[in-house]
Amino acid sequence: MILLIHLNRLKKSSPFPSISRRCIGTGWKLFPFAIWIVICAQIAVAAVPDRPNVLFIAIDDLNTRLGCYGVDRISSPHIDKFASEGVRFDRAYCQYPSCGPSRTSLLTGLRPQTSGMINNRMSFRELVPDAVTLPQLFRKNGYYVARVGKIFHQRVPLDIGESGADDPGSWDEVVNPRGRDKDEEHLLTVYSPQLSIADAMAYLKAEGEDTEQTDGKVADEAIRLLEQSRDQPFFIAAGFYRPHIPYIAPKKYFELYDIEETTLPTIPEGYRKRVPSAALSSTPDWPNFHTTEREARECILAYDACTSFVDAQVGRLLAAVDRLGLRKNTIVVLWGDHGYLLGEHGLWRKNSLYEESARAPLIFRVPGMEPPQSDCPRIVEFLDIYPTLADLANLTPPAEIEGTSLRPLLENPTSDWNRPAYIQTLFVDVPGYSVRTDRWRYVEWGKEGAAGTELYDQHEDPREMSNLAHSMDHSEIIRALRWKIRQNWPAQ
Repeated sequence: MILLIHLNRLKKSSPFPSISRRCIGTGWKLFPFAIWIVICAQIAVAAVPDRPNVLFIAIDDLNTRLGCYGVDRISSPHIDKFASEGVRFDRAYCQYPSCGPSRTSLLTGLRPQTSGMINNRMSFRELVPDAVTLPQLFRKNGYYVARVGKIFHQRVPLDIGESGADDPGSWDEVVNPRGRDKDEEHLLTVYSPQLSIADAMAYLKAEGEDTEQTDGKVADEAIRLLEQSRDQPFFIAAGFYRPHIPYIAPKKYFELYDIEETTLPTIPEGYRKRVPSAALSSTPDWPNFHTTEREARECILAYDACTSFVDAQVGRLLAAVDRLGLRKNTIVVLWGDHGYLLGEHGLWRKNSLYEESARAPLIFRVPGMEPPQSDCPRIVEFLDIYPTLADLANLTPPAEIEGTSLRPLLENPTSDWNRPAYIQTLFVDVPGYSVRTDRWRYVEWGKEGAAGTELYDQHEDPREMSNLAHSMDHSEIIRALRWKIRQNWPAQ
């Protein structure tokens, strides 16, 4: 198929169209040798490099509130352009909507129930000491492997400038930038003083330049690593800290948005009585940590400002890839570690099983990938990132990893794909288990749903406001989805 594509291109682009048409039409044996060399060269260019570099961009708490995901009011031109050059996965889901477990699952290729990593206080190396992480796989295969910023779990903002719960064996080099944002936390506007700084609804319109902020320094250091390693195969991970709380960005990014146009999602009257209490437990001071509507809207605007700030840093990083001539042999993957709620369902942050908490950005740009790249509507899991990068780099991943390579979807984003996404959480004392199919989300809280169940029709109710779990009309659907839950979590 790739050969036919290039033959057609040759027919259209050849300086001697009559010759190329005649040669192509009369069989392989009549091809002039020179034309055959041109075709082979074109095919070679189109192939994924044998040992491609990897630029691995992680963005803390970034949800799909981006222009390329259909939110036009958000200024994210650099990520939008990047998405237009690669494959944007429209429905990509984390396996656990919290930083530590989500990142551990992605980086080890293991589901949370397999590794046992189900909260931010755990150390995955104590649970699965022999796991081969994604960067470790590249390191074992002769790549230069480095990290800047947050890739494995770090407490934000407490661990800014430090390694946090990093995995030293995964890296050749580590850089932990620290910017003026860390030193100016006393200037924050705080609207939920009952919470710690890592959880509080708080923001700062910062003075100074981008490069004075921690994420500006992440971009600086990642660019330096690209420059120094450009002549060897590399896996460079750049982990940005915003838009994680507290929302800190230079003032100019706040000025991109108008508070009067920033809205807080509405909650239907009596809504809380129609869903299990565990479903809303991630925001114990419900709704919105008891902030006023104006205060909540200010925090939404601050989140958007941080998103635009990080977008600018991603733009600097991608520009460096082009400036250094690395685009032709560098896979770039950008992801947010989980979704993020901004007042939907009266909830804030993550740790719930609703769409806004579980779904996050995932974009691949792969050199030489055919056919022309586009958006992918299929449901995929973050667990699939590990085997995908291993596949693209011609590396053999550990046999125990549980994801599936997305290469077929990178080659044809609309090809057949019928795999659901599984997401779990544990906030306070009640575990939750969710399966997301093309049309449905089904959730069980507690053992076998003892603490409540939820069913949402994503086609008719994308905001997940109408719980159908007790509808007799949907009993067959519930039975089938319950079976999937039992298959994925047999010990729940």
